[in-house]
Amino acid sequence: MIPVRGYQGRKVAVLGLGRTGLATAAALTAGGAQVCGWDDSPAAREQGEKHGITLRNPAQGGAALEGLAALFVSPGIAHLYPEPHPAVQAAWASGVPVDNDIGLFFRSLATEDWERFDQAPRVVAITGSNGKSTTSALIHHVLEECGRPSQLAGNIGTAVLGIAPPGNGETVVLELSSYQIELARALTPDIAVFTNLSPDHLERHGGRGGYFAAKRRLFAEGGPDRAVIGVDENEGRFLAGQLSQGAGDDQVIRMSVKQKLSGGEGWSVFARKGFLAEYRKGRQVASIDLREMAGLPGRHNHQNACAAYGVLRALGLSPRMIGPALASFPGLAHRAQFVGEISGVRFVNDSKATNPDAAAHALAAFERVRWIAGGQGKKGGLEALRPHLGHVVKAYLIGESATEIAAFLGDVSHEICETMEKAMAQAAREAEAGDTVLLAPAAASFDQYRDFEARGDDFMALFRALPAK
Repeated sequence: MIPVRGYQGRKVAVLGLGRTGLATAAALTAGGAQVCGWDDSPAAREQGEKHGITLRNPAQGGAALEGLAALFVSPGIAHLYPEPHPAVQAAWASGVPVDNDIGLFFRSLATEDWERFDQAPRVVAITGSNGKSTTSALIHHVLEECGRPSQLAGNIGTAVLGIAPPGNGETVVLELSSYQIELARALTPDIAVFTNLSPDHLERHGGRGGYFAAKRRLFAEGGPDRAVIGVDENEGRFLAGQLSQGAGDDQVIRMSVKQKLSGGEGWSVFARKGFLAEYRKGRQVASIDLREMAGLPGRHNHQNACAAYGVLRALGLSPRMIGPALASFPGLAHRAQFVGEISGVRFVNDSKATNPDAAAHALAAFERVRWIAGGQGKKGGLEALRPHLGHVVKAYLIGESATEIAAFLGDVSHEICETMEKAMAQAAREAEAGDTVLLAPAAASFDQYRDFEARGDDFMALFRALPAK
């Protein structure tokens, strides 16, 4: 745990008592703060009480906010769009500062102990629409494989304040969502990564511009020493241009899977036809064959590999160290996860593909797809899927967005199955050797499941129950 500094003896409140909120409350308590908390869920409030948290609803204002030094908001709670939570509005009205655990982390990380270290710990922060989790896990994996101490936290793994204080030369790898970045009052990563941008969480950020603005804060306000920027969308090109001091500036590492980035005097990493290439000052300095890496299938994972490679090179690792470690990466659960094979039919769980852009990457990775899709649809449309519909042998549609996807598919063979159980049974029955039964929903899970992990777990459980052909 990282004890929070700056609130010793002061009253603070935590809004949201899930994993992040409980870790935040514990870290504040460890730092000497007087903590109260609230959650709109009775079950979460009960959990908070079991952890010794005094319940107080800041939305009531008045006495509930009296003497409060700050309100710390968990990432799942809206603080601006589509409507601020009543507790946030009450804090604003009373002049109480609003922050989150990410802001506390960056303010509390460095301690007097660092003066005795040979090498100060470093923080790598990864954001973007798709690939954040895989990129974060990949960086952490390679560091561990190369004997470099590392911790993985944030939107993946442990809550940021729940990690152990980093030691001499250690790297903290953080996956950060737009929700986390947008509210944090302190952002000071050593290296920051922008993977890509596609329409997602648009209601939460008031549109695509607000969504990009939230992610941009990590770079514009964070001021990282080095930035790895995906430049396959205009937002990435804009961001790289804003951060760069000129064509030869190697503080920005440009990254792509759609174009060769060998020009100029700067630093770039790109992947083409399954090969990762690194260029510096207009010359190629390294190349890695990604084609047979089972844990990194498809172009979207090659983008993740490029992003991770750029960070690892910035941390001082050599290509000879990075290559074998990339090859040993097993992949992440629910992200292009190979589940098994029956009579030549592969089953792949990509439940994390919760928006059309992510699902499009998944479709592009396989030739003949029996596609299970649908759930709670998101704003932004389905057009990102169109270039890859030629890979779809048949779609099996579930959840609230089944009819919307069916209308979009038109003449592409499809069937509305409503439930995962029916979709899996039908897809497995009709699949032939060489096909891939792919769960890539292009939608959120909350219409039928607790989260995308539960949806992926259901897919895998149904696979295990399938009879052998």
